Amino acid sequence: MSAFSSDPTLGDVRDATGDQAEVDVATNLLTGTVRLSILWTQEILLSPDDAARVAQSLLRAAEQGNTVARNRGHMGPPEPTEA
Repeated sequence: MSAFSSDPTLGDVRDATGDQAEVDVATNLLTGTVRLSILWTQEILLSPDDAARVAQSLLRAAEQGNTVARNRGHMGPPEPTEA
């Protein structure tokens, strides 16, 4: 089971040249880190509308990640302390 939660609103974002490259934005629900993946290639060309959708997705993931990070101490095991 993955700790990452992908943004389902990006499922139809594809490379503007017709290639099958895709973008995935996901938040690690354990640590709050945000992953930006470009699938099937090393780069992707986006239409302006799709670029705006990816930017909005990154903002949502950042907000979700900040929430996870703030709550992390309350949800997980206590942090080790030095003796």
